[in-house]
Amino acid sequence: MKLPEGDRRRSRDRPAVREPPVARVPLRKLFRVASVACGIQFGWALQLSLLTPYVQELGIPHAWASVIWLCGPLSGFFVQPLVGHTSDRCTSRFGRRRPFIIAGALSIVIAVLVVGYSADLGWLFGDSARSGTKVGAIAAFVLGFWLLDVANNMTQGPCRALLADLTGKDHRRNRVANAYFSLFMAVGNVLGFATGSYSGWFKILPFTLSPACGTDCANLKSAFILDVAFIAITTSISISAANELPLDHSHPHSHEEMPGQSSNSQEAFLWELFGTFRYLSGPVWVILLVTALTWIGWFPFLLFDTDWMGREIYGGKPNEGQNYNLGVRMGSFGLMVNSVFLGITSVLMEKLCRKLGAGAVWGISNILMSLCFISMLIISHIANNVDKVGDLPPDGVVAAALIVFAILGIPLAITYSVPYALISSRIESLGLGQGLSMGVLNLAIVIPQLDGLACSWLHFQCCNTLFSACLMAAGGST
Repeated sequence: MKLPEGDRRRSRDRPAVREPPVARVPLRKLFRVASVACGIQFGWALQLSLLTPYVQELGIPHAWASVIWLCGPLSGFFVQPLVGHTSDRCTSRFGRRRPFIIAGALSIVIAVLVVGYSADLGWLFGDSARSGTKVGAIAAFVLGFWLLDVANNMTQGPCRALLADLTGKDHRRNRVANAYFSLFMAVGNVLGFATGSYSGWFKILPFTLSPACGTDCANLKSAFILDVAFIAITTSISISAANELPLDHSHPHSHEEMPGQSSNSQEAFLWELFGTFRYLSGPVWVILLVTALTWIGWFPFLLFDTDWMGREIYGGKPNEGQNYNLGVRMGSFGLMVNSVFLGITSVLMEKLCRKLGAGAVWGISNILMSLCFISMLIISHIANNVDKVGDLPPDGVVAAALIVFAILGIPLAITYSVPYALISSRIESLGLGQGLSMGVLNLAIVIPQLDGLACSWLHFQCCNTLFSACLMAAGGST
């Protein structure tokens, strides 16, 4: 098919990244390469299940908890595109992606150790058991938490790009590779939530107990020590399976610079990142737009799912009675079931895409996601108006909430894989590197997250200010 004159002109002007020749990689190798997602997601599940209660234990105000979580979107906004851009041009003899995967994995290990031992580090900096807010521990925790998010983003982008490199122009195998990645994310979720829900790790690893670290803290520390072992194993399996060709050995002049491109690496990165958007075709813009709109819905669910179960279904409040904690534990169980459905869907992903088409599967999954979120509103309304058995919600309401959690695993699996396969196949024809393409897609994911977190923090601050003003007015009138 002939390109229009305008497209031919843009094709001549656009930056080209010629990929090394790709031999057909067996599916079992792609399976092993994707296994690193299990280790990454194991740690992410521990973050979701353990760190929010730990934040409250350290004395961090609830209003600032969302500010801490801002690191994930911020690091995704800057780190993934930068790492993707750099890895596209990496000339290491170990390959383009593997050095960044190894560096990211080492950073994850350092970060989880800092988070796990934050109470002990705070003790060294002068915190005491009687102090309400542990300043030293909070400083160590925030540093480790932000480093962990940066490391996660530093690792995931090159992993996705490596799978795209190994599958080349074979779009079917690219979908299979991303389905493997989604499957391992589901396995990591199940193992991470199961590890976080067990409260006896300090008995198995008694050295985690210390004067600064009680049983809850020791459980968190033990879980992250297990995460260190897990990320080391999965990273070793992944990088040993990938036989990357060094970029400079295969194509010494693999990067044709854009006209007027600066030799300064940072300026070149910014120029190419923002210059990339003018080369994107209409279908790529549609993928980015749908991805952004989808994550506007997903991010609040992933951040507040267990909180919704504790507040709306069980009618509890943090630090007031047992209902909230019961709801959070039930929500964690729901997330485990969600991960099981996510894994099953990942296994069936390629068959669905071959039968219906990848775009149709993604569209149907987004409709299913919307119906589930509408169902959550209906369930919340019923839970707030139905007669409760004692102080607990009826079993039917809890079961309905768990069913919605489980069903949401289906569209979540598709969100984790299909957009990456679609963007990879369409970016390839533009002559852009896979690392940079993954970073561009990640921008569509993190921008809604930044907006949602900022709005939630502003909403909390406005409500807090209004509540304080009402109290002052009430005090003045008496």
